[in-house]
Amino acid sequence: MVYGFLNAFWRHSRQFRTPPGVRSSMATPPIQSVALPRIVDLDALDALREALLDALHAGPVEISAAAVERMSTNGLFMLLSAAETARRAGSELSIVKTSDAVRAAIARLGLAEAFAPLSRDR
Repeated sequence: MVYGFLNAFWRHSRQFRTPPGVRSSMATPPIQSVALPRIVDLDALDALREALLDALHAGPVEISAAAVERMSTNGLFMLLSAAETARRAGSELSIVKTSDAVRAAIARLGLAEAFAPLSRDR
């Protein structure tokens, strides 16, 4: 199941790439905000994936994890995949207001190092 979500991000990431040697003179697009739902589980992933893809198409993304009470493993890996998609597109994805539930899920899975560059809670 996770592979399908990751694959969708990789497919869409090709649309974000700037060709080699091309520089953009456009202003930086405004930061797109995405708020995670209270429960991030398999039922929430489709809608979350679409929201993240729409936001990534528009520019840098800031994800608020303040309301999250329960975070699934698949949800965490989707966030990492979205961050990689943004990186490959030359954009940025950050996570702010990380709830205790999200922090606990990250720690439980040993993903603190992977999420550290994304966190803006410092």
